[in-house]
Amino acid sequence: MTVRSPDTTAPHPVASHPPTSRTPASGRVPARHVLTALGILALIAVPFVVPQLQLLINLALAKGLAVLGVTVILRAGQVSFGHALFFGISAYAGAFLISAWPGADLIVVLIAGALGAAVSGLLVGLFVVRYRGIFFGMLNLAFSMIFWSILEKFYHYTGGADGIRLTRPTVLGHELGRADFELILFYLAIALMVGLGWFTLRWLASPAGQLFQTLKTNETRLEYLGLSPRRVLLSGYVLSAVLCGVGGSLMGMTQGVVTPEYVWWVRSAEMVFIAVLGGAGSVRGAFVGALVYEIVRIYASAFAADIWQLLLGVFLLVIILFAPGGIMGILDGLTGRARPAGKVLK
Repeated sequence: MTVRSPDTTAPHPVASHPPTSRTPASGRVPARHVLTALGILALIAVPFVVPQLQLLINLALAKGLAVLGVTVILRAGQVSFGHALFFGISAYAGAFLISAWPGADLIVVLIAGALGAAVSGLLVGLFVVRYRGIFFGMLNLAFSMIFWSILEKFYHYTGGADGIRLTRPTVLGHELGRADFELILFYLAIALMVGLGWFTLRWLASPAGQLFQTLKTNETRLEYLGLSPRRVLLSGYVLSAVLCGVGGSLMGMTQGVVTPEYVWWVRSAEMVFIAVLGGAGSVRGAFVGALVYEIVRIYASAFAADIWQLLLGVFLLVIILFAPGGIMGILDGLTGRARPAGKVLK
């Protein structure tokens, strides 16, 4: 009896197995990408479909950029109760620039605010990255309140509680009317949301971003690798400051005035509130949460002026108790996207 040798041309058994859940179906786009694209298209259509919501959404997107900065810090397992500091520094940097240089270009004002936030983020970060937990959060709050006091007391330069009014900057050297300028500002806010949101996602997925997020799970591992946890945290801290600063500059130009309220502790708490509402650690949730928050706040204060804060508090309490993943967690559940335990929403 002869023994037949195995057929080497037969396909490998693994090839006949069905694709696993990690392998995307051929040609299919993830549901979250489709929803993101539809959401952006809906925002683009707002000035033509519901122009009365244009200003509200512009303010929400500016706040969403600031919340994105808080979200970056949350990825490292830290909570800042003073990130409104960079929100205000950037807004005041733009205000001082416009006061000294009437007719300054919109992009120049935005860049000046971002640079002011970056420098202040670096200086403050050198102190706060030494601490963790509640000490990290409260030290950020202390710096924020110090700057608030400076804005209040040096009223000859800052305008005190009245703040500084901003004249409309030019756009590529052209002076625009109010309606045209607000339209440009609206689409600039959408462009910044898409661009900086994409950049933040890419940074978090990069080696530097992965090291940054390791601070939340195993900071000792970084030390064994010969890396300084303080330097790793500082890199993400400066990025979060810049994101908050861009939001502050955009908010100042949208409202046409900057006041010390920009750095008040309530503003910082509001950012943390929105970050949890949208989904703690979620980049998309920062903007979704800001949009929902602003819409609920405006309409609740209009129809329930005496209890609107109570309504917001109950809304957040329901989210925390029944949807720990925030609004993005609810959306992912509706689209059937399973999220492994402990995985952060994007």
